[in-house]
Amino acid sequence: MAEKTVPRDDDTVKPRRSGFTAVLRETAIVVALSLVIATLVRIFLVQAFLIPSQSMEDTLLVGDRVLVSKLTTRFGEIKRGDVVVFADPDGWLSPSVDDGSTSLGDRLRDALQFVGVLPEDSEGHLIKRVIGLGGDTVVCCDDDGRITVNGVAVDESSYLRPGDEPSATEFEVEVPADELFVMGDHRSNSGDSRVNGTVPEDRVTGRAFAVVWPVSRWESLSRPEAFEAVPDP
Repeated sequence: MAEKTVPRDDDTVKPRRSGFTAVLRETAIVVALSLVIATLVRIFLVQAFLIPSQSMEDTLLVGDRVLVSKLTTRFGEIKRGDVVVFADPDGWLSPSVDDGSTSLGDRLRDALQFVGVLPEDSEGHLIKRVIGLGGDTVVCCDDDGRITVNGVAVDESSYLRPGDEPSATEFEVEVPADELFVMGDHRSNSGDSRVNGTVPEDRVTGRAFAVVWPVSRWESLSRPEAFEAVPDP
């Protein structure tokens, strides 16, 4: 009678280890590709930002997460009425205190923000509404208290915070070429172009097009009709 061959331990363990290694390798590849895709999307297409202040109420509230399209600055054009995120041009924001230390949690947060898993904390960035483009003349205010752009009064009731005036201070600004005149929707609580001057277009990260968090606040940020009658300068 032929003897039965008893499989050795390494005959059964090796295939199992080989299968586990293959699964681990495939998982690592999928994760790496996902991170690469997320990074490319963040750099070239869409980025998430966290709203840090009350300057855009009631359109945007503190803690809202918005999606910002970078295609606007790469292949499109910024238009009056757009809500844009831009890097601080020159001291609009108060300087933050940096003690030079970086914890493991801070590094992990920065990495997740970079690849788009977490929204940017908006440090060093602001979000405002575009009122005037390069060459426009923006004036406050006409006899009815409305801001005018190139001589045409703008009805801002669709986005201006209830109870706020278009502006409590008078001004007349001719916007330099390739720059933007921006204002917050919460005019009585917004440090904007009335105080800080215009924003160079090359400082704009992109146009905010949707609120994505919290879920109860899901909505698109469409361009208002208020500026349709404004002529080119």
